[in-house]
Amino acid sequence: MAPGHRNQLLDSSRVGSLPVRPSVERAMRAWHFSPRRHVARALRRRLEMERPVLVLSNLQMQSATPFVVLKQRLGLVCVGYVASWDHTVGKGVIWDGLERYVVQNERMREDLVRYHEVPAERIVVTGWPQADVFHEPRPRVAFAEVLRRYDLDPTRPLVLVTGNTPTNMPHEARFFERLLAWWTASGGDERFSLLFRPHPRDGKWETRYAAAFDRPGVAVQAPSHTDIDVLATLLQHAAVVVSNAGTVLLDALVNDRPAVCVLYDEGAPAGEAWAAKSVIGEHYMDVAASGAFYEARSFEEVVAGIERGLDAPGELAAERRAVAAGVVGTLDGRSAERVVRAIVEMTR
Repeated sequence: MAPGHRNQLLDSSRVGSLPVRPSVERAMRAWHFSPRRHVARALRRRLEMERPVLVLSNLQMQSATPFVVLKQRLGLVCVGYVASWDHTVGKGVIWDGLERYVVQNERMREDLVRYHEVPAERIVVTGWPQADVFHEPRPRVAFAEVLRRYDLDPTRPLVLVTGNTPTNMPHEARFFERLLAWWTASGGDERFSLLFRPHPRDGKWETRYAAAFDRPGVAVQAPSHTDIDVLATLLQHAAVVVSNAGTVLLDALVNDRPAVCVLYDEGAPAGEAWAAKSVIGEHYMDVAASGAFYEARSFEEVVAGIERGLDAPGELAAERRAVAAGVVGTLDGRSAERVVRAIVEMTR
């Protein structure tokens, strides 16, 4: 946290004058979800007329609050999907009065009960729908086609380097520059290719990845929210994945890829620390303690992790399987079906 941080949740200058006491928190929560709060008349009339079953795909967003208010006022049935594995502990309060909650894993179920006082019998664990796309095997020929699209040699091992956002990792460009310099100086350019994948919300990617443009054996993808099939293909065949935590690290472990987690900030001024904060959330405890990836708290450890992943790809396979099962849940390609079933059952 820092004053003026671009991520408002981390902007310490936004601390207000309200005392931090349980009684105040309870009062704020009661007001926030009160059925007497004002809601748009057009929305109220439509829900009164149609009386639908409500499904909130991210029940913690401010835009969902009017539906929670009207659910109570009109006595409607409502299903809430907790959108991601960190939302139970990092994205705000969850109201405990819905008829059903859909979560990805048992840890999220425990969090809902412990922190949000949701009755356990209302919670359904479905697995992670995003992981369904990884269940379908992608042939090596599809991987080769993707690499040729970026002018990379499909016969060489690929190290996939994934980026965080400029807000979370403002010094990441310096890490990319040093990685490229090492790759060239160490003869890595003769052994494996590098593919950089910017975060989908990286609006500065052309500047941050400038050092990687127009170099043989190196490519940079354009940021995208919609190329999940390409990502799935890369993650099933890449030799090593380098990332700073986040969902993509979990994706790598689900796909049984050797992974290096960067936990230091290359070239950051003294006193600044960004990378390590990506793994201190409570939702990350199981992943951090899993031993399923190589932790890199210096550039030398990044290099060692990459070399180890290339030389011994099966070394942490058992740990990767264990953490994938615990954090993601059942990996059978049918999580989305279970989500739909949990919702449809409430319409009856």
